Amino acid sequence: MGTSFSDWISTVSDFVWGPPLLVFLVGTGIYLTIRLGFIQITKLPYALKLAFTKHQDDTSEGDISHFQALMTALAATVGTGNIVGVATAVVLGGPGAIVWMWLSGLFGMATKYAEAILAVKYRVVDEKGQMAGGPMYYLERGLKQKWLGVLFAAFASLAAFGIGNGVQTNSVALAMKSTFDVPLYVTGIVLMVATGIVIIGGVKSIGKVVSYFVPFMIFFYVGSGLVILVMNYDLIPGAIATIFSSTFSNEAITGGAIGAAIRYGVARGVFSNEAGLGSAPIAAAAAKTDFPGRQALVSMTQVFLDTLVVCSITGLTLVMGGQLDTKLEGVELTTASFEVFLGPTGKYIVTIGLVMFAFSTVLGWSYYGEKSIYYLFGQKSILPYRILFVLVAGLGAMTTNLNMVWAISDVFNGLMAIPNLIGLIGLSGVVIAETRLFREQLKREEANRKIS
Repeated sequence: MGTSFSDWISTVSDFVWGPPLLVFLVGTGIYLTIRLGFIQITKLPYALKLAFTKHQDDTSEGDISHFQALMTALAATVGTGNIVGVATAVVLGGPGAIVWMWLSGLFGMATKYAEAILAVKYRVVDEKGQMAGGPMYYLERGLKQKWLGVLFAAFASLAAFGIGNGVQTNSVALAMKSTFDVPLYVTGIVLMVATGIVIIGGVKSIGKVVSYFVPFMIFFYVGSGLVILVMNYDLIPGAIATIFSSTFSNEAITGGAIGAAIRYGVARGVFSNEAGLGSAPIAAAAAKTDFPGRQALVSMTQVFLDTLVVCSITGLTLVMGGQLDTKLEGVELTTASFEVFLGPTGKYIVTIGLVMFAFSTVLGWSYYGEKSIYYLFGQKSILPYRILFVLVAGLGAMTTNLNMVWAISDVFNGLMAIPNLIGLIGLSGVVIAETRLFREQLKREEANRKIS
C-alpha cells in the first residue's frame, strides 16, 4: 500500500510540475515582460539601489522596510534549491539546464514585480494593526474570486509545513550528521528553539533577524564561490561554452535532451526563485512603501539575486569541477565540486551554506504559512499554527526519510501557482496602470532633484 501511494504521489507531482504548468509559469513571465516593456532590464539598476539604500522608507504605511521585506523573501527562496536544486537540474537535464534556469529567472523577474504590485495594492490591515496581503487578497479583492484565494491559502499553508519546514530542517540535520557527526535529535532541538524564538514575534521579529542573517549567509556562500571563479578564471570560458553548446547542440535537439534541459532547468529555477508561485508577495505586502511599484521593483531584485547570482555560481562551479560523470547527485555533487577547488574546506562551506540557507527558508515560510492560515481561520489560529510549525521543525530534523513528505509538499507548492497565475493574468491591466502611475511619480522626483 505504501509503495502504491508513493507511486501515486510521484505521478501527481510529475503531472503538476509537467509541461502545462511550466509553460503557464514561463508564458506568464514572457507576457508580463512584453506588457511592462522589459522593466526587469531597464529598471534593474534603480531597483538594486532602492533595495540596498541606507535611507529606507520609515514614514509610509507598512510593518517592515523595503530591505527587510526583500530579505524575508530571500530568506524563503535562497534555500536548498540553490545548492541541491541546481545540481539536480544539471544531472537530469545536462549543463544546458542552466541556460533555461537563467531564462526562467529573467522572465520570472517580471512575474515577481507583478505579484508585489498587486500584493501591496490589495493588502489589508488586520485586527492587530499589521499588514496582510498576497495572492489570496488580490484574488478576492481584485479579481473578485474569493474561492481562488481560499484555494491558494490552503495550498500555501500545507506547503509551508513541508517544503518550507520539515524537508528543510531534515536537510540541516542530515548535513550536520554527515559533516560534524551531530545527532539528529540535537539538531532538531536547536532548530525548534531557534525557530520558536524568532517566529513568536511575527513579521517584525523575522524581518529584523533575516536582515542581518540573510546578507551574511549569501556573502558567505557567494564569496566562497567567487573565490573559486577568480582563482580558476581560465576555466570560466570553457564552462560557459559547455553550458551553451549543451543547450543548443544537435545531440540535444535530436536526442530529446533539450526537452530534459528545458524541463529541469525551468522547474528547478522556479523551485529556487518561486516566481509565479505566489509566496514572496506575502512578504512584499508587509513593506513600508508609498507606491506599490516601488516595493515591486525591490521584490524583482530577489529573483535576480537568487537565480542569476547564487544559482549561477553553483552552476558554473559544477561544470568547472568536472564531476558530472561521477554518478553523484544533489548535495554530494555540489560538495565534490567545491572540494575539487578548495579541498576539504569545500565540504564545510557547502554544509554550513546548506544549514544557513535551509534555516532561513524555515523563517521566511513560517510567515507565509501564518498569513495563509490567518486568511482561512482568523487571528485565533495564529498561536496554534506557530506551536505546530515549531514542532514540525523538530520532527522533520529527527526523521531519517522524508521522501514522501517532500513529494507531497512539492505537489502543493506547484498547485499554489495555478490560482496565482490566473490572478496575475486577470489583473495584468491593474499592474500596467499602477506601473504607469509610479513612472509618473519617478519623473516628478527626478524633476524635483534637478530643481533643488
